[in-house]
Formats: sequence, C-alpha cells, structure tokens
Amino acid sequence: MPDTALLVIDMQRALLKDAHDGEACLGRVAELADRARAAGVPVVYLRQRFAGMPAEWLEVHPTLTPRPGDVVLDKDSADSFLGTALGEVLAELAVHRLVVTGYASDYCVDSTSRSALSHGYDLVLVADGHTTMERPAGDRPTAAQIVAHHNGVFSVIQYAGRSVTVAPAAEVRFDASRVG
Repeated sequence: MPDTALLVIDMQRALLKDAHDGEACLGRVAELADRARAAGVPVVYLRQRFAGMPAEWLEVHPTLTPRPGDVVLDKDSADSFLGTALGEVLAELAVHRLVVTGYASDYCVDSTSRSALSHGYDLVLVADGHTTMERPAGDRPTAAQIVAHHNGVFSVIQYAGRSVTVAPAAEVRFDASRVG
C-alpha cells in the first residue's frame, strides 16, 4: 500500500472563477490525480465551507470531479486538519507523505502544508498545482508573485525530521523510485 496521498484543496468551481492560471492549473491537478489513482495512491478532496454559502459553492470544479474511492471532506478553516477527519483518514490509510495541490496558495494551501509538517507528514508542494485569486491590475503582489513566493518559501523551509520538496506536477512520482 502506498504511503502517499494526494490532497486537492478547495478546487471548487465558485472559488476558481478568478484564479490565476486557473484552467492550466486544473488540467495539471487532474492529470496528477489520474496518475495517483493509477498508482493506487488515495486522492483526498478538501472543500471549503463558508457560513451562509449556497450549497452549489461546495461543488468541485468539473475538471476534477471526485471519483468512486476518493475521499471528500468539508472544512471550515484554512487548515485542512482543523476540525476535520483528515488526520484520522490519513492514519487509517498509513500515509506519511502528502502531495499538496489546490486553492488558494496564500491561505488554505499554505496553512494545510504547514499543518501537515507539524503533524509529522513529509510534504511535496506541487509548484504548478496551486493557485490564488487574480489581483486587479497594478496590485502588488500579483497572483503569480504569490504562487512563486510560496514555492520559494517551501523550497527552503525546515521542519525537523521532515522532508519538504517543491516540484512541478510533471516531476511528481507516486512509485518507489520517486523524485518529487
């Protein structure tokens, strides 16, 4: 059984409508999810809930519709571990390494990645598999700068006893000879 899980964070249709590089990011994450499933690696979807939000806001983008056997968990905070069964699900699956993708780089992807490290997981942040909201022209930092910043931070961050890798989707491996 693989020791890895792929996390797909908040890739909901309603949230992605103004996402930076949204369609391309969705395509890369969908391809990664297909490769994970083919390797027997669990795919775990996290969906952000907001007070008073319409039910359709929970809908995962159709490019990434969960398949039978995938895990879908709802959450109420940026940290996917907080107040959810994520830790229990991963323990039951004997997961020690998380491949993280999703929306938004500067909120839920960042919070969940740091929490994963604090919870004892090795981390692979998919460099081109996370995105954030596009900013109005002239705003700084731009969405592209935010994505690059988080890739840079996680490429040098240190957590005792943890492995942290930042790699593009094309380099992420789910087999024993993995690099990313």
